[in-house]
Amino acid sequence: MAELGVSGVGLGRADSGGGAGRAGADPLLPQEENGVDGRAIRVGTRRSQLARIQTDSVVTMLRELYPDLHFEIVAMSTTGDKILDTALSKIGEKSLFTKELENALERNDVIGTSSLRRAAQLKKKFPHLEFRDIRGNLNTRLKKLDEKEDFSAIILAAAGLKRMGWENRIGQLLSPEDCLYAVGQGALAVEVRAKDQEILNMVSALHDADTVLCCIAERAFMKRLEGGCSVPVAVNTLLKDGQLYLTGAVYSLDGSDSLKETMQTGVSYPHQNEDGPNDDVQHVGITAKNVPGQAQEAAENLGVELASLLLSKGAKHILSVARQLNDAR
Repeated sequence: MAELGVSGVGLGRADSGGGAGRAGADPLLPQEENGVDGRAIRVGTRRSQLARIQTDSVVTMLRELYPDLHFEIVAMSTTGDKILDTALSKIGEKSLFTKELENALERNDVIGTSSLRRAAQLKKKFPHLEFRDIRGNLNTRLKKLDEKEDFSAIILAAAGLKRMGWENRIGQLLSPEDCLYAVGQGALAVEVRAKDQEILNMVSALHDADTVLCCIAERAFMKRLEGGCSVPVAVNTLLKDGQLYLTGAVYSLDGSDSLKETMQTGVSYPHQNEDGPNDDVQHVGITAKNVPGQAQEAAENLGVELASLLLSKGAKHILSVARQLNDAR
């Protein structure tokens, strides 16, 4: 969900029963080949099986909404797909994760994860366990676990496994009390050129308002902290009865030092049509035409305010030390 001069449009977030059970989605990049009038839209995706499943689900919805258009899926390899011998925190790639911890926790064994954020939180809660990097797509990681050469359990995203139809591989779900998730994790999104109003209008029909507001708050939180994959920053967001609750935390690499706070704000506003046009307004890289602008602004302010609270309590020092130690590894 990096900002690359395009607008992110939220689609929906997987409900997997726990904050750690949501999968980060690969961005999709609709590109006009002949324009909307030319009836041809190209959709870029990673080559992994999970990425293709997620991409196909989005394109299926678009085809149902726009049966006269032709959608072409273009698979491509990313830097993270090609570099498999380097920790994700070193190359800036966000991971997909699920859970399979139950038996390993009982045996005090090794746990595999490539996420600094997850490792830091779980080291704090389970200091007797050893955590090591594990790379590759879901198929590759599960094969490494099954071969039992290096890992007794691996941490993956339950939402990712569910999208693959592999729910039987989930041994234990981690609750938000055990492990907060990454910013934007579990949200499927479409990336579009920022000024491409025709494509933006098309994908706006797929918006899930709750997901949009949660992602805006989380991204604003991350942006204010100046965080990223090289430092352990985690969140949990809940929208209930018109109130948006955001929990945010920062951790040292070993989990020994941390800050965690929760704030809330009201996001009950009239529908966008009653609230006035919002065509060109972006909030932390997200364009959501069918979501009230005041609600989006409130969500962004919530993320900024929570990050500012953590910074006032020393978050900058924790993150600076974590970044330095990660760079030195």
